[in-house]
Amino acid sequence: MKKLFLFAAVLSVSLFACKKDNTSTGTTAHMTVKLTDAPGAFDAVILNVKSVVVVTSEGEHTLNVTGGPIDILRFRQGRDTILAAQDIPAGTIQQIRLVLNDSGNRVIVAGVSYDLTTPSGQTSGVKINVHENLIAGVAYTMLLDFDAAQSIVLTGNGKYILKPVIRAIPQAVSGALSGMVSPIASSPKVYAIMGTDTVGTVADATGKFYFPGLSAGTYNVRFVPVSPYIIKTVTNVTVTNGAVQDMGTVTLTQ
Repeated sequence: MKKLFLFAAVLSVSLFACKKDNTSTGTTAHMTVKLTDAPGAFDAVILNVKSVVVVTSEGEHTLNVTGGPIDILRFRQGRDTILAAQDIPAGTIQQIRLVLNDSGNRVIVAGVSYDLTTPSGQTSGVKINVHENLIAGVAYTMLLDFDAAQSIVLTGNGKYILKPVIRAIPQAVSGALSGMVSPIASSPKVYAIMGTDTVGTVADATGKFYFPGLSAGTYNVRFVPVSPYIIKTVTNVTVTNGAVQDMGTVTLTQ
């Protein structure tokens, strides 16, 4: 029994440096919004994005954008840039709004810079309808594919107007893992281990454990309970993107 206690202590110390604590309540999803471009016949297309509003079944959630104006023509042929990233309540996405600042939006043609007039972009935002379920604990990327060729219109008086044509491509980029431990009195620390990566959490007062934002792959899940319960490892637990893998009830013995 002393060897068992020693093993548990060594395990806790050895994992401390590489594990990432997980304290999520399992009610949010992590959303990253990226921007990419389909090429247009311009030298540059500068957008001064103020914020990204994600409209879901749970309400409107504003994701603040950091950094200055973006030349979207730099991000094409598979390249993209992150606009914003934030945890938002899980639910169903209904719309993405790209809100632009009042100034700083312009197009450069043959070396000459022109202001881009954006009739609705600065106030209510450029609206992109989306229908995607956000599962709690799962990380998602929303790729906004901007079509520069169709989005920028030259008027008869030589002005350029921005009428954005944007396609939203949602993608789940992680999965989640959950389960229950019995008996509750075992109060284990729980570790999801894949290769050299380890993520740690603890079972709550009801015996539930939850790992959001896990990379897809096969994990060994190790339970390190309090004395006199015995350490247990469940092998080959598969996590897939966009889904929560429920391990059911894991029973720990003395």
